[in-house]
Amino acid sequence: MFAGTLNAGREMAEVAWQNKCRQEDLAQRELENERRAIDDARRSVDEKAQQLKAISHQSALIAGFSMVVLVEVQIPEDIDGLLISFFVWTAAMCVAFNLIAMLNATLTLVAILRYNVVKREVPFREFWVKYCESDFIFALKMFSYGVPTFMFVLGQIGWVILWSHEAWLYA
Repeated sequence: MFAGTLNAGREMAEVAWQNKCRQEDLAQRELENERRAIDDARRSVDEKAQQLKAISHQSALIAGFSMVVLVEVQIPEDIDGLLISFFVWTAAMCVAFNLIAMLNATLTLVAILRYNVVKREVPFREFWVKYCESDFIFALKMFSYGVPTFMFVLGQIGWVILWSHEAWLYA
């Protein structure tokens, strides 16, 4: 009888120990899941941040190059007024497109870097779609307008510089 009571007590202690271990295991898994969610949010923020930085940096470079072209090009005295106005307008539009892209990407970058990856009141995907995606698309669109405009400006440089030379007419 004493052995039966001892066995029952030992079984109860073992069940209690298993329950305690199970509760600790569940708590540990919950903590690991939270860490994974934080890491996922950080990765998502970093991915978007890298995209925005790339657009911002490339836009700034192209805008700077366009501005240098606009300022440093040697314009002949006898150039056609329509050609020079078209060249200046195209270079100015290139600078404007790329500056708008750079500023939009930079300000969107500031917004996503302020996202709290630990608390995550709103999931990052929802935050991105609601607050940032339209600005990102606009910046990307301005950049996609700025790059071909820059290529067009580079093509126009030869035309503007060689305007007074007659050698290109006979080529």
